[in-house]
Formats: sequence, C-alpha cells, structure tokens
Amino acid sequence: MNFFSKLFGKGRNNTLKVASFGKLRFLEVDMHNHLLPGIDDGAESLEQSLALISSLNVLGLTKFISTPHIIQDVHPNTKNSIDSAHQKLCAHLERNNNPSTIYAAAEHMVDEGIDRLIDRDELCVMPGGYVLIEMSYLAPSHGLFKTILDIQNLGYKPILAHPERYNYYHFEFEMYKKIKDAGCLLQLNLLSISRYYGVDVKSTALTLIKSGMYDFVGTDLHHQKHLRALEHVVEKYPLQDVLKTCKILNPTLLDHLHETEAVRVG
Repeated sequence: MNFFSKLFGKGRNNTLKVASFGKLRFLEVDMHNHLLPGIDDGAESLEQSLALISSLNVLGLTKFISTPHIIQDVHPNTKNSIDSAHQKLCAHLERNNNPSTIYAAAEHMVDEGIDRLIDRDELCVMPGGYVLIEMSYLAPSHGLFKTILDIQNLGYKPILAHPERYNYYHFEFEMYKKIKDAGCLLQLNLLSISRYYGVDVKSTALTLIKSGMYDFVGTDLHHQKHLRALEHVVEKYPLQDVLKTCKILNPTLLDHLHETEAVRVG
C-alpha cells in the first residue's frame, strides 16, 4: 500500500478528502503555516505535525515553508529553537515515510523585537530572500514602514501576512496600496475567502483579490480546526479561478527551494 492509498483508508471525512484531492497542487508551495511542533500556537507535537502534513498532502501540497511566530514575550523563538524543531520534524517525516519537504523560516511580529533582529541581521529568511512579517490584530504597528525599509536595506523582500485580517484597515483601502507601493508583498490566508474569520475579513479579501493585490497564498494552518475548515474551502471554492486576477508567486519559490537544497548538499 503506497503513501496516498493509506490516506484514503477507512476513517472520518473520506468523502470530503476525495472531493478535495489535489486541489491545492497549483500553489506548489505552502509558504505560511505553523507545522513545526511545540514552539508556538501551532502543532503541539510531532504526531500532530505529521497528521496535519499528511492531510495537506491529500490536498496536493508536499512542499512547505514553515513560519512559526517570533513575538517578543509571547513566542520568543530564535533561529536555534526553530532549527531544532525543524530537524526533529524532518526526521519524524522520514521515519514515517512521508514524502514532504519542509523548510523553516518565521513569521515576525513588527514589534521592538524585530528591530533587534534587523540590527543583528538575524531574521529567519525564506528561500528566495523573503521575510514574512505580521502586525497585531488590535492596532496598527506605527513602525511598519520603517520595518519594511529596514528589511529591504538588508537585501531582503518583506511579505505582510494576511493583510485582510487587520480590521483597522478595512475602511482604509489606501493603506494596502501604500504598503504595496513601499515594496512590501501581500499574502492571503486561504480561510479568509470563507467566513472563518468573519464577514468583514472575507469581504476585504475578495476586494484585494479582485484588485490583483495579492502576491502569495498560505494556509496559515495551526491545528485540526483550521484543517477541517480548509478542506471545506477547498471543496467549495474553485480557488485557482478565484485567484486568477492575482499574480501568485508561490510556484516561483520552487527554484529557490531547489537552490537551498543544492547548498545543503554542496
């Protein structure tokens, strides 16, 4: 019995799995998720990581850039803590004959902590030189544009995670344009096109899609509740058609992943 046939054995929700099979393959790479075990509010154990990854395999994803939070005083991760969790997960996948490839970066909160990482050039950078950043959901980060510029001055390319989820921008659409004009790319959470985060988030996401504003797409998967919601989104929406107004760059990450792998081998 091969890997994928095992996934379609007896069990819960197999009809949904069959209906959703392979429908995220067009993305090639999931560049925002919390699959590394035990270091933030995502997967809590190697077993949970494996279960989530195996389900994402069914949806067509086998390459992942995992992006655990780096948030001062909440999830104070470092390159070392992330690398340790990454190595443990890769070894666990190999032991369980899972064909997925995992790379590690981070989702950096725009706070005082990121200033120190920038000063030391210790950001957790994605293959291709991208740096994923986020803001608080409660209030905008006044240092956002300075952070964007500081990241660029290091030679990296900033990506703002899930801009549709920042409620304070929902009635200030010009802010999205200003962020893009500053050279910061935008990343959509797939669950945002449903009502998972609320009607206003869905409306904003669809407006940004229609305007061609998004550059990347991520699952932002943390746990089984996210997974179940994602399976329903994938079944319900023709995602590739929905996103055709945007030039989605996820597939371009493949070349960068291959370059990263070549460096490791060399």
